[in-house]
Amino acid sequence: MRFKDWATRVLLISLMFMALVVVLIIGRATKLHNNSTTSHISNSPVMAFSQYPQVQFQSAKEPEKKSQRVLKSPVNINKPVARYVTTQAFARYRPSYQVASVDPSNYGERYTKDVNGVPLHNQPIIVLHETGYSASSAINFFQVAHNDESVQASYHALVKLDGTVVYLVPPEKRAFGAAHSVFETPEGVETVQTNPNLPASVNNFAYHVSLETPPDSYDSSSQQTHSGYTEAQYHSLAWLIAQSQVPDHRITTHRLVDRSGKKVDPINFDGNKFLNLLNTYRQVRPIYRVSQ
Repeated sequence: MRFKDWATRVLLISLMFMALVVVLIIGRATKLHNNSTTSHISNSPVMAFSQYPQVQFQSAKEPEKKSQRVLKSPVNINKPVARYVTTQAFARYRPSYQVASVDPSNYGERYTKDVNGVPLHNQPIIVLHETGYSASSAINFFQVAHNDESVQASYHALVKLDGTVVYLVPPEKRAFGAAHSVFETPEGVETVQTNPNLPASVNNFAYHVSLETPPDSYDSSSQQTHSGYTEAQYHSLAWLIAQSQVPDHRITTHRLVDRSGKKVDPINFDGNKFLNLLNTYRQVRPIYRVSQ
């Protein structure tokens, strides 16, 4: 074999080897990029659903504590790092409870991104409602499949006139408790649009609880007022929410978040009574950090 032919073959083999090395390097870089992207998505911050009430009874170790506060438009107050713990009063109160299934068409998943792909970091809120009619009529409605998205509705929980707590939608799911709605804070408004065909709402970060409406309001001529809720309802509502880590200033009402101008519930709600009971059933425990 002439030297020229031999040199040509060696050069071709060298080029093929270099091309293979380049392909392997590009493939590995692509794989690393994909892994990095996947890791970023999976580690995107999501709301702590454990901050919502769970379907369980909790024990209490702390003494009772009361405070006078009025339920009003949310006010963000800077506080030391702390968490709520339930009290002895909470441990003594034992409401009846039920678990009722809701048709899957009437609730959905909580989103980590809005309709435009923007990551969501809203902290949980609790929205208080009333049923308008009997608890059974509301539950029956939630258990029927609805294809029309403008009709679909649900709460996470409901409190009957006798104080029975009815668990409906798991807290990690998105209940359809409010249509066009906004939660106002001193830093601005909070709302999330997850469907391009529907207005933005608070549903993605809200836990919806409803009080059964007393019978004297069932007549359409008296739906702007009624006799009020029972003592058992106030106690069970406070007991339920005492199990959450949602602060007082992020507990609101359907009337306050609604932007349709039609929602006025819960009617005749006694905010003072509710917050007094809530602060009887839970109290703040500061979390102390040891300096290094």
